[in-house]
Amino acid sequence: MPPMTSPPQQGFLLAADIGATNTRLALFDIAAPLKTPKRVANFRGADYPGLVAILHEYLAGQTHRVLAACLGAAGPVIDGRVRLTNLPWVVDAGELVETFGWQGVWLLNDVQATVNSVLLLGQDDLSTLKAGQPRPHGNVVAIAAGTGLGIGYLTWAGERAFPYATEGGHSDFAPANALQDELLSFLRTRHAQVPLEFICSGLGLPNVYEFLKTSGRAKEPSWLEQQLASVEDQTPVIIESALKAKPGSELCQMALEIFVDVLAAEAGNLALLFGCTGGIYLGGGIPPRILPAFQRYNFMDTFVAKTGYEYYLDRFPVHVILNTEAGLLGAAAYGIDQLLTQ
Repeated sequence: MPPMTSPPQQGFLLAADIGATNTRLALFDIAAPLKTPKRVANFRGADYPGLVAILHEYLAGQTHRVLAACLGAAGPVIDGRVRLTNLPWVVDAGELVETFGWQGVWLLNDVQATVNSVLLLGQDDLSTLKAGQPRPHGNVVAIAAGTGLGIGYLTWAGERAFPYATEGGHSDFAPANALQDELLSFLRTRHAQVPLEFICSGLGLPNVYEFLKTSGRAKEPSWLEQQLASVEDQTPVIIESALKAKPGSELCQMALEIFVDVLAAEAGNLALLFGCTGGIYLGGGIPPRILPAFQRYNFMDTFVAKTGYEYYLDRFPVHVILNTEAGLLGAAAYGIDQLLTQ
């Protein structure tokens, strides 16, 4: 991202972080510091037929002059449209321009927006698992584990940074040990393809738990059975029980350990693929909630466990993004940059 120059006009950019579960919106004054959004609001996606309905509700009665919008969405962006991966919505930039009369609408993959935010984040926005030896203008990868699993990266050309999206969360899961071999075999009986997201996400953690339960690794106590049966989303129950580590939560603890192992191994793979001397950033809703598990289950040991390249990976910084507005910041930075260069 180049330095921002003075904007040619006054007004606001609407930024959005559209996930499978929640849509987060904010307004950014294009003449003010990026870390001071206005009217931040959260909407549960399943309660609305699409983004347009949310935007009408959000903008109703507001007096700020919105010039344009930049939206990060959980799905691949193709020709100005995105079909969300885990929510039955289609977001169309052209439709939004026509509906709201904005100067422009830019669509990004949500993790593309997140990785675009990392240059704006300070120490208070991060939990550092390893400081490493960061290099200026080094490549960066963001791995966002939330409802799904997203992967994005950032590279440089001169003094300008460019964020990119991938659909790497839907690439095939590669087991790293005998237990994970069994997990893959178990999931293959239920799915035609077993992507990383089916293990390493909010959607995936219950799959891991079910495998461990079915294979008899430990007994499921009645209190846990009742808790899991009473909720639509089992992932928070599994995570909370694992972190508390009370008697009877062994299945939850094993499931979270596999989650951390797979996330660490994939982070190491991506560090090798992209040469991430600028750092690896773990984002999404789950990593900030499981910070103790990164130490408990030796995340960094697994991250560097690439035979013959331990010394290489040991130099790479690894951070957890704590700032819940990172996706909004990244989208806002991208959108304002587009406004200034039009």
